[in-house]
Amino acid sequence: MIDPRLLRDDPDATAAALARRGVDRAALKELRDLEERRRQTIAELDRARAEQSDASKAIGRASAEERPALIEAAQQLKGRVADAERAREAAATAHEAAFARVPNLPHPDAPDGQEGDGEVLRTFGRRPAFDGEPRDHVELLEAGGALDLERAAKVSGSRFAYLKAEGALLEFALVRYAIDVAGRHGHVPVIPPVLVREEAMYGTGFLPTDEQQLFRTRDDDFYLIGTSEVPLAGMHLDEVLNPAELPLRYAGYSPCFRREAGAHGKDTRGILRVHQFEKVELFSFVHPDASDAEHERILAIEEEIFAGLEIHARIVDIPVGDLGASAARKYDIEAWLPGQQAYREVTSCSNTTDYQARRLRTRIRVDGGDNLLVHTLNGTALAVQRAMIALVEQHQRADGSVVVPPALVPYLGHEVLFG
Repeated sequence: MIDPRLLRDDPDATAAALARRGVDRAALKELRDLEERRRQTIAELDRARAEQSDASKAIGRASAEERPALIEAAQQLKGRVADAERAREAAATAHEAAFARVPNLPHPDAPDGQEGDGEVLRTFGRRPAFDGEPRDHVELLEAGGALDLERAAKVSGSRFAYLKAEGALLEFALVRYAIDVAGRHGHVPVIPPVLVREEAMYGTGFLPTDEQQLFRTRDDDFYLIGTSEVPLAGMHLDEVLNPAELPLRYAGYSPCFRREAGAHGKDTRGILRVHQFEKVELFSFVHPDASDAEHERILAIEEEIFAGLEIHARIVDIPVGDLGASAARKYDIEAWLPGQQAYREVTSCSNTTDYQARRLRTRIRVDGGDNLLVHTLNGTALAVQRAMIALVEQHQRADGSVVVPPALVPYLGHEVLFG
């Protein structure tokens, strides 16, 4: 959630920034009106309570003859306080509902544009060349006995998969490899809950705008997480952190669940876009002055992970029109997939500045002043299924076997898959 004071104290700059994200000035006027109404109801309630307090004191000092009239006046003030409390609550509810749908202010350096307009910053790794037509990951994994889509569809429906034999072992190897790289950079391993309350989803900005992408339990008030960003951010809900503790850095491993609403007919072959997948997620809590540097740091860790797997990829600065609600800036790593003859996203990392922290009420203690909101950042160290696709497609050989990158051999125990 953005700071409502920005609309009052710096309206032109705020309007210009949000216009880059498609928020028009008429919507901002409504938000300003709601903010003013909220402030007015708070002031009215304070005045009513002050008069009620004065009236109560006056009754205590009054004579027997004066007291009945004062008591009657106090009763009227009690009703006024109750009315003011209801007005304040109604104004606060309307205010929060409206501001919850306003996206974060974009970073000044984030490029303008919509999906597909991202700026390619650099590439890394050698793009593979093949003598014949390369196989896609489904052909490679199914032929190697590592993937079973047909039985998964029988059990769970479309866009689910069984990873088995070397496919399952490859997942374990990739996860441990990513966690070890993250650990060398100070990220503490965490296995978080995958069922969370609405407050955690709201706090990270996935509610109310992304509800159609979430799975929710029928009989309990839980959501299945689409990323461990949610429980990692929620770890410090309603906490005031000591500045000496910062930065706090985590590497969460979890299954993730997404409806992928609106993606019918797109990327539905294989395991590129599935309802359940596993992921190692980087998450940081930092001082506001450090968030830009932390964003570049997380990106560097992601690049190190994929460069270590000898995967050719490119880094893209995502345009503001394609940012999630909470992100001020986002970088994607897109790996070359020979089976599609295209670059596809395998990781992302976002700086959400104070947007999530304001909802989560996570602050930094400041001596002699107001506490500061912390800045939060997240990044995909490794999404198992997408990393697996890039690895087997880029390192395939003509006979259908796959060369294991040297960095992964100690985790997997052999140098060739399906050979």
